[in-house]
Amino acid sequence: MMRAAVLLGAFVLDALVGDPYWLPHPIRWMGALIAFLERRLRRLFPQTEKGERMGGTVMALLVLGIVFVCSALLLYTCKIVSIYLYYSVSVILSCYMLAARSLRRESGKVYDALRSGTLEEARFAVSMIVGRDTNSLDEAGVTRAAVETVAENASDGVIAPLLYLALFGPVGGALYKAINTMDSMVGYHNETYEHWGRFAAKLDDAVNFLPSRISGVLLCAAAFLVGQDGRNAWRVFLRDRLNHKSPNSAQTEAACAGALHLQLGGTSSYFGTLVEKPTIGDDDRPIEAEDICRANWLMYAAAVLTLLLCCGGLILMQRML
Repeated sequence: MMRAAVLLGAFVLDALVGDPYWLPHPIRWMGALIAFLERRLRRLFPQTEKGERMGGTVMALLVLGIVFVCSALLLYTCKIVSIYLYYSVSVILSCYMLAARSLRRESGKVYDALRSGTLEEARFAVSMIVGRDTNSLDEAGVTRAAVETVAENASDGVIAPLLYLALFGPVGGALYKAINTMDSMVGYHNETYEHWGRFAAKLDDAVNFLPSRISGVLLCAAAFLVGQDGRNAWRVFLRDRLNHKSPNSAQTEAACAGALHLQLGGTSSYFGTLVEKPTIGDDDRPIEAEDICRANWLMYAAAVLTLLLCCGGLILMQRML
């Protein structure tokens, strides 16, 4: 019951408060730790393919070890002091692992700029949430980038953390976000991180393999709840869910594209280089700014479904034991 109560409290807290910019954030601490260890370890390992792979692996294991010890020790200490303190800190820590409100807020800035601002403002807003080059994007390109970000992060920013929190508690959620953060910082296919970030990228693929597929299915189910095309979401999900270099990224994008009757994916520019990617979904209609809002509604509906399934499963298990 405690874990279900923590999960529910964290979800509600994220929906109401999110991540205020002025508060310290464990994910930023993880990012600082990753950057610190990378700087130090690159000096110790040879700049060869084997040396960089070994250095990146050591960095990842150190990050996970430090995150595990710090989060477990914090919660253990709180539990000794008071069960109420333990619950409160567990809820706050778990809330930090969720990004539903932040995702809606940041993609909402893109929507606001498209509706009442300039294209340059919209490009700047979307550049804060995507890794691709945004300077040459037109209005449709900006909108598509925002919708894709909401769709992809519906899994690794919302649904997957909920699943790991339900299975392994706040410590498991923190470890998942550490892996996710490492991948976002060093998991690139470029000269700097091709070998250094290989272990982190493969680890991220592994921990997201099942959650991304569960997320895709839940997005298809959620489409029915928010008045979108659930049947088409399921059709496109089955057809296009592997249309990406990553084994996981297209799972939720395919479901979202089908639900909204949009075509996502395609060639994009990263760090000045055009990267050809297959398209996802069908070009049934032109994309519009309102699709950002529709994608967010879909994300939240799938998140609520995940929460209900996780809490229900935890309560059922507790009663069976």
